[in-house]
Amino acid sequence: MHGPVPADDSVPADGVLTVAIIPARGRSKGVPRKNLRRVGGTALVERAVRAAAAASAVDLVVVTTDDDEIAEVSSVAGAQVIRRPAALARDTASSESAVLHVLDELEAGGVTVGTVVFVQATSPFIPSAGIDDAVGQIRDDRFDSVFSAYETYGFLWRRDSGDNAEAINHDAAHRPRRQDREPHYLETGAFYAFAAEGFRAAQHRFFGRVGIAVVPERTAIEIDDEQQLAVASAVASIVDEPAPIPAKAVVTDFDGVHTDDTAFVDSNGHEFVRVSREDGMGVSRLRRAGIPMLILSTETNAVVGARGRKLQVPVLQAIDDKAAALAEWAAGEGIALGDIAYLGNDVNDLGAMGIVGWPVAVADAHPLVRAQARVVLTRDGGDGAVRELIERVLPPDGVR
Repeated sequence: MHGPVPADDSVPADGVLTVAIIPARGRSKGVPRKNLRRVGGTALVERAVRAAAAASAVDLVVVTTDDDEIAEVSSVAGAQVIRRPAALARDTASSESAVLHVLDELEAGGVTVGTVVFVQATSPFIPSAGIDDAVGQIRDDRFDSVFSAYETYGFLWRRDSGDNAEAINHDAAHRPRRQDREPHYLETGAFYAFAAEGFRAAQHRFFGRVGIAVVPERTAIEIDDEQQLAVASAVASIVDEPAPIPAKAVVTDFDGVHTDDTAFVDSNGHEFVRVSREDGMGVSRLRRAGIPMLILSTETNAVVGARGRKLQVPVLQAIDDKAAALAEWAAGEGIALGDIAYLGNDVNDLGAMGIVGWPVAVADAHPLVRAQARVVLTRDGGDGAVRELIERVLPPDGVR
């Protein structure tokens, strides 16, 4: 076991904790290394850790894993890590067995667990407010076990032994309006909350009085295959709530970021590009806040240098390996790569995006860039995207 234990000021007065437990094995069949695959630029296990930690009702977040890389990512994200025995890491081992092992380890270390929130990293859009609702229902003694689900008015069918369609939750001969129908609830698989003592006795997550924490349908994506991972990546910028980007430096590509990726060429071969004055104002504010900025460009073009001088921002051109150039610049500036936001639009930006803490894509970026991005902006390149990123980086008072 390693990782942080709850600070004294975060432990409830009665010493009984609500613990979020995230099982995350290193092996998976449908999607290799699934728990480390990224959605919105962030590994699934890290997204789960951060969602659980953001719930005010959770006192401690624990990841149980058999994998070194998952353990490292989880620990950096703020979770306590408990190494899972090999017997509990096989495909045949249940999630319940992993949760019971964590409870044994915590209680052996003197931690008293009152409520467990079993969180699935395969759900990338876990609503923290839903976790708080579920834990509240347990603490108020309304239910012994609560699971996340969304409300649905869908007509469900099944096939009988003769392969004929058979209505399940409705009378096929009578199709009432939505407002006249009773809602049903579809389990999302994102999280389950339950009393620790009751779980030990029942050995499974549904026992006693079972309640529902209703969550938005948009949060209900569960990843079991590559197609679902692609869908989650595509909608991440829509589902994820916009939040500040606590970067200490901003690095951007030029073409397709400061411009709309088009160029005008006169009869003498001189190129002209269109840039945004709005971006210029944003860069000016970033400079006043004392936050370093760099423009990296694969091309060598006089317009890039001219724009850099106008913005009073250093420019590196003719860069084939943007990741190496970025790492060298960051080392010289004494800035950790994890504290850098990199804004890109095309596949030659993927290397640099892969080494920074905040990979960001313009709205009209290449699909692979959007999938790599932790944040996808709402503005296109050349149409205020740089300003949008800077507004997310700057603190409310514009001073850091």
